[in-house]
Amino acid sequence: MSAPRGVDPGRVHALIVGVERYDAGPDWDLPGPARDAVRFHRLLRAAGVPEHQLRLHLAPSAAYVPDVGYAPADHATLRRVLVRELSLAQGDILWVWWGGHGVLGRSGGLRLFCADATTADKLGIDLDSALERYAGDAVPGLARQMWVVDACETFEEDLAFREQLPPEALPVGRRNLVHRQTLLSAAGRGRAAVNDPERGTGLFSDVLLELLADRAALLPEPPDPEELFPAVRARIATLREAGLTLQYPEIRMRSPERTETLTAPVPGPAARPVSPLLRAVDALTVYPLMSDPVERQAVIAALDPSHTGTLARHTKARTDATYLLNHLAKRGAQALWELYDAVLAVDSDPGRATELRAALGEFTDRFDRPRGGG
Repeated sequence: MSAPRGVDPGRVHALIVGVERYDAGPDWDLPGPARDAVRFHRLLRAAGVPEHQLRLHLAPSAAYVPDVGYAPADHATLRRVLVRELSLAQGDILWVWWGGHGVLGRSGGLRLFCADATTADKLGIDLDSALERYAGDAVPGLARQMWVVDACETFEEDLAFREQLPPEALPVGRRNLVHRQTLLSAAGRGRAAVNDPERGTGLFSDVLLELLADRAALLPEPPDPEELFPAVRARIATLREAGLTLQYPEIRMRSPERTETLTAPVPGPAARPVSPLLRAVDALTVYPLMSDPVERQAVIAALDPSHTGTLARHTKARTDATYLLNHLAKRGAQALWELYDAVLAVDSDPGRATELRAALGEFTDRFDRPRGGG
């Protein structure tokens, strides 16, 4: 498969970690991360990334035998890869995928436990120091980075450890303004990331893997985080409403232009309600087609030209969606329902259609049941 928009798969590297079994014993067993890591590995291989540039490190449970070769996921191995090997990789794009146990240390950093962690020796990688290393001149290449972490962020003090976590930091170089780094984490501060032991997957990982599979034609380029996050947030919200999890995913973005954190809002008595426009934009940008300029244009071309003749456009999908919704709303509810039909003609996913229909109904303030699925 050829990579889109000039992305060379030969310039893409990945560190993929899935830890299901720990030296701490069966009480730490976590079915799912190794299987999720292999699913992610397959996505990047299908996108053309060479096998030797996909560093797959697993500690699978006894019940799971991966059908692909992998390296161990012990502390010494993973630290060596991060410090001595991957740092010097010649390439443009880095993916890091990590699934397993984690804890939010008293210093505020997230510790990701390695397979040889025990209750007396909690070996792990300090995520924040890893991010710091890969945002400086210790890593001369790999300017675009997407880090995905499916691990708990439970407070260390809540786990009643007999001993505090040992110091653990990777060496860092001098800071610079070269790298664009995105971290997408599963749980949210102080919260647990939930696994589904029957299906053998992390809830967050499963959601993200499905969304990336929907966008497979765009891989191995990392998706625009501001387009991906609303989709992640919406699907995790559905799982929360079903009582399956309490987690709230988070995105941290660091680039030469800005540093920003986007967090799914936690409801509370003082929470500001989501505006109809924001809900409609979220419901529209959940669709993978909105991340593809060609498919986005196909939807707009299907609308009545009298509605779109003076439409302002933007290269960023979320901004383009905002322009489109506000523009069509000025032309009445029928113009928005034409947009609904045009979107469903390209992607008829019933879950997305249900939310888009409800959001457009709220946005127009007159819920006329549209045609089509959902």
